[in-house]
Amino acid sequence: MSDIEHLRSLIRTIPDFPQEGIIFRDIFPVFQDPKAIEMLVSHIVNHINVTIKEKIDVIVGLDARGFLFGPMVALRLNAAFVPSRKKGKLPGKTICAEFKKEYGVDTFEMQVDAIKPGQNVIIVDDLIATGGTAAAAGQLVEKSGGKLLEYIFLIELADLNGRKNLLAPAYSMITY
Repeated sequence: MSDIEHLRSLIRTIPDFPQEGIIFRDIFPVFQDPKAIEMLVSHIVNHINVTIKEKIDVIVGLDARGFLFGPMVALRLNAAFVPSRKKGKLPGKTICAEFKKEYGVDTFEMQVDAIKPGQNVIIVDDLIATGGTAAAAGQLVEKSGGKLLEYIFLIELADLNGRKNLLAPAYSMITY
């Protein structure tokens, strides 16, 4: 079984969560398996090292599941980790971007000095659906003056066509 197949086998499908009609892809079983975590992080780092020629300065992880593996990826790349959080969760001065999700509207924030102008940035998250969350994080990178190189996702819900909303190329490990 390949690394991707193993990761896919651990992802649970939960219908009608967080509301009726939504099919939730639960990645938490991946984090109960240390070998799977290693597979996930190593696969992402290898993808970056093979496809991105520039040095990566910052990994941005999206609230909240991007926080689970984003710091590990950043550590392996000798890069900074910057969280993009829901409104009101970060101290100090922040910049914000509003986005629509498949089941609501929300706002993301990032601390104003977290990304320096010209830094090379990759955004990571567990899943891309409509692309609104990731696009808002991309807007924050741009507002900060960072150079957004790529988005990386563990899961992509391809039928929702979220890639069309993104500000840079995207890579997804598993597609549903």
